[in-house]
Amino acid sequence: MMNSAGWKWALTGVALGALSVSASAQEDSSADASARVLDTVTVTGSASQVELLEEYAGGQVGRGGRAGLLGNLDYLDAPFSGTTYTADLVSAQQSDSVGDVLQNDPVVRVAKGFGNFQEVYIVRGFPVYSDDITLNGVYGILPRQYVAAELFERVEVFRGANAFINGAAPGGSGVGGTINLVPKRAPDGGVRRATIGFESDSQVYAALDLGTRFGTSEEWGVRMNAVRREGETSISGQERELSVISLGTDYAGERFRFSADAGYQKNHIDAPRPQVTPLGDVPDVPDSDVNYAQSWTYTDEEQLFAVARGEYDVTDNISVWLAGGVRNGEEANVLANPSAAADGSLTAYRFDNTREDDVLSFDTGARATFDTGPVSHSLVVSASTIKVESKNAYAFSSFSTPFASDLYTPVAVAAPVPDFFLGGELNDPLKTEEVDNQSYAIADTLSFIEGRLLATIGVRHQDIETTSFDYNSGLRLSGYSDSATTPAFGLVYKLSPAISLYGNYAESLQPGSIAPSTSGGVAILNAGEVLEPFKGEQVEAGVKYDGGNFGGTLSVFSLTRPNAIVVNQVFQSSGEQENQGIELSVFGEPVDGFRLIGGATFLDTELAKTEGGVNEGNTVIGVPETQANLNAEWDVPALTGLTLDGRIVFTGEQYVNETNTTEIDSWTRLDFGARYTLNMAERPVTLRARVENVTDETYWASTGGFPGANYLIQGNPRTLMVSASIDF
Repeated sequence: MMNSAGWKWALTGVALGALSVSASAQEDSSADASARVLDTVTVTGSASQVELLEEYAGGQVGRGGRAGLLGNLDYLDAPFSGTTYTADLVSAQQSDSVGDVLQNDPVVRVAKGFGNFQEVYIVRGFPVYSDDITLNGVYGILPRQYVAAELFERVEVFRGANAFINGAAPGGSGVGGTINLVPKRAPDGGVRRATIGFESDSQVYAALDLGTRFGTSEEWGVRMNAVRREGETSISGQERELSVISLGTDYAGERFRFSADAGYQKNHIDAPRPQVTPLGDVPDVPDSDVNYAQSWTYTDEEQLFAVARGEYDVTDNISVWLAGGVRNGEEANVLANPSAAADGSLTAYRFDNTREDDVLSFDTGARATFDTGPVSHSLVVSASTIKVESKNAYAFSSFSTPFASDLYTPVAVAAPVPDFFLGGELNDPLKTEEVDNQSYAIADTLSFIEGRLLATIGVRHQDIETTSFDYNSGLRLSGYSDSATTPAFGLVYKLSPAISLYGNYAESLQPGSIAPSTSGGVAILNAGEVLEPFKGEQVEAGVKYDGGNFGGTLSVFSLTRPNAIVVNQVFQSSGEQENQGIELSVFGEPVDGFRLIGGATFLDTELAKTEGGVNEGNTVIGVPETQANLNAEWDVPALTGLTLDGRIVFTGEQYVNETNTTEIDSWTRLDFGARYTLNMAERPVTLRARVENVTDETYWASTGGFPGANYLIQGNPRTLMVSASIDF
C-alpha cells in the first residue's frame, strides 16, 4: 500500500486532473461555440425531503439517496459518494437484517457491538452503531441492536464524513459514513402478499405485506408489514424469536407531501454465540456451527418507534419541511463473553444488564431556489434537535473466579450468581445518561453553465450536551457541554450527461472525552476536564459514470479522526487516526437480464501522533487493506421466470492488536440463490431458495467493532433459506 505522502499526492493528482479537464472543456466550449452547441445537462435530483428518486436499471439500487439537509439527490449531482439498495434486492436475497443488505456494499463490513449483539457497520474503517443511523432522515429512532430488513423501501449508504449534512450522531460514531433507512410505501396498484419460509437449522418464517392507494388521484397510501421468525438458527443451540409490525401512510399531493410510520419490534435470542477476546495469539477457528455460548445466556430487545416527515411548497420556488420521531426501547441481556487462550481454552464470567431509552428527535428547514444573473441557487436553512434519556443497570459475577470452557468442545456450566459488581437495580434501572444535541445549518448549491457545474458550500453549528448520573443513587456525576462549527464544500462538474467529476471537503464531529483521574497508574493533571468536540477532516475526489443501464463511482479519499492521549500527564486530543483509500462501486443491468452490484475498497490506515510514540505508524485494529464484493443476477432465457444469482465477498487480513504482531486471516464467502416466478390459479407466486456460505467456510469475520477493542466475531455457517410468496 502507498504511504501517507503517496496517498496525498494521489488525491491531489485526481483533484488537479479533474480541474484541468474542467478548464480545458470550458476553453474548448468557448473557442468552438460558433461551430457547435453542447448537449443540455439538467439537474435530475429532486432535492425533495420526502419523494424518492426512481430505481436504476435492474431495480436493485436507486438513482440516488438522501444527503441530509440537501434532500434526495441523484448520484451524478451529489458531491459525495453513496449507494441506495432497494426493497426488491432485500426480498430477492431474503435478507433478515439491515446488516444482511449491506453485505452487498464493497465499502461496508458488518461487525458486532462491544459486549452485546448490536449490529455495527464499519464504513471507511470507522464504526457506525445501529443507533447512530437515521430513519427517514431522523436520528435515534431505530431499534438499537437489530433492524429487520422487511420494513424498508430503501437502505441508503452515505460514505464519508457527514457532520455537516446530518449533524453529529448522538452515539458518537459515524465518522466514516452513515446509513439512512426509508420505510416502505404503498406502490401504484397496491400490494397484497403473503410469504412463508424456512431457514436452517429449524427456523420458520412468515410475513404479510399489505398496501393500497386511494383518493381521486391515488394520492394517499397505506402499507402494513408484519414479520415473525422462530426456531433454531444454523448455529447449534442458538434459538431466535422475532416479531415485527409496521404501519405507514403517505400523501403525495401537488404541493404537500407527507409520510408517517410507526413500528414495533421484539427480538429475542437464546444462547447467542458470543464474541471472543484473544488473550494473546488468535486461536484457530472452530467448526462453523459450534456454539460456545452458555445455554442460560440470552439477549432481548423490545422497541416501539415512530417517525413522520412533511414537505410543503409555499410557492414554486420556496418549500418548507418538518420531521420528527420518537422511540421507547427496553433491553435485557444475560451474557458470558469469553476470553480465549491460543489453544482454545476459555474463561468467562456472567454479565447482566438492562437498559431503557426514550428518544425525541426533530428536523426542520426551508429551501429557496432563485437566480442571480447566470447563476442558479438552491439555498437551504435547517435546524435539528435530539433528546435521549437512558436508564441502565448491570451486575457481574466474580472476576476472581471465572468459569472455564473450551472453544472447540464447549462445557456447560451452572449460571454463576451475578452479585460481585453491581450498578443499579436490574428490574428498576435509574436514569444514567442524558443527551441533548441541537444544530443549525445553512447551505447553498450554486449552478453554473446551465447545470454543468454545481458548487455546494455550507456550515453547521452544533451544541452538544451530555450528562451522566450515578447508577445507584441517580445523582449527577459529570456533564459535558460544548459547541462546534463544521463547514463543508462540494463540487460537481459534468463532463457530459454520462460523466461527473466530484470533490468535497467535509468534517466529522464527536463529543470530546472527559479526562480520567489516572492513566497507566499515572495521575492526570487535568482530571475531569471535558475536551472540545473531536473534529475529523475529509478530502475526497472522484468520478461517476451513468451509462443508462450501467453505472459506477470511483473515488479516492483521506479521512482523519483525533484520538485522546496523555502528554506530560495531561489528557488531550493530540493523537490521530488517518484512513486513506480508493473505492470502486458498480451497479446496473449492463446486458438485458443480467444485473451486477459490486466493487472494491483499498484502505491504508495509520495511527499517528501516538502517546509516547508507541505503535506510531501502525495499522488500526480490525481494518482490512482490501475488501471486495460482487453480486450477479441472471434471468435464464430458456425458462421464463427463473433467475439465478451468486455473490462473492472477500475481506483481507485484519490486525488484532495495535502492535500489529497478530492478525486474523483473510476470508472469502460464496452465496448462491435462485427464484422462480409463475402463476398459480391466476395468482403470481415467487419461489426462492438461497444458500449462504456455500462452502461452509470457517473464519473469523471481524475483530473489534469498537475503537481499541479486539474481540473476534465468527462468521455464520452454511445457511439454507427457502420461501414462497403469493400475491392475492
